[in-house]
Amino acid sequence: MDNHLGFTPKELRKLRGLKHPHGIQRYLDAMPYHLADTAWSPRVVLRENTAHCFEGAIFAAAALRANGYPPLLMDIEAERDTDHVVAIYKVDRHWGAVAKSNYAGCRYREPVYRSLRELAMSYFNLYFNLRGERTMRTFSRPVNLARFDRLEWMTTEKPVWFIVYHLFDVQHYKLLTPAMLKRLHRVDERLFQAECWGKAYKKKVPGA
Repeated sequence: MDNHLGFTPKELRKLRGLKHPHGIQRYLDAMPYHLADTAWSPRVVLRENTAHCFEGAIFAAAALRANGYPPLLMDIEAERDTDHVVAIYKVDRHWGAVAKSNYAGCRYREPVYRSLRELAMSYFNLYFNLRGERTMRTFSRPVNLARFDRLEWMTTEKPVWFIVYHLFDVQHYKLLTPAMLKRLHRVDERLFQAECWGKAYKKKVPGA
């Protein structure tokens, strides 16, 4: 395992102190969700103590790396909705995920899934837009963020949009057939409200 990863000793102690995927998830859960159009590196997330979905995923990937896992992401594409990015890890040949989300159920997954498709589908019933439409459509092959080490993706002060652009281009796999799409129903109000518990909303500007 890399013995520095570009972080300061204090930063690395913090990341290694999270110890395991569930510890990383607890740290992300305690961190406020923000809605700004940013692409912060893990170092900036650690300093600012706030993140959105994409930033939470790459922070989790860096924290996983600091604790002996490869820094892997999986991208989930949606229709009429925003995409979701999760950090993925493997224990005893089974996949799990660490994620930051503005919705209650689109976060942590225990390492119990035999394939990435199984892992991706665990998000399906909880993945919907504000019209209550189930919107999840594809998942990507794993992306190892070590490919961006030369760009210092973990510690740069610059935005890491290059990771976003790569996720756009990476191979994705369809989850539903056209017939399945036609049969989809909207979620019921109880599930909708449960998933929106604790959701962060943009503050309204007076007079706007």
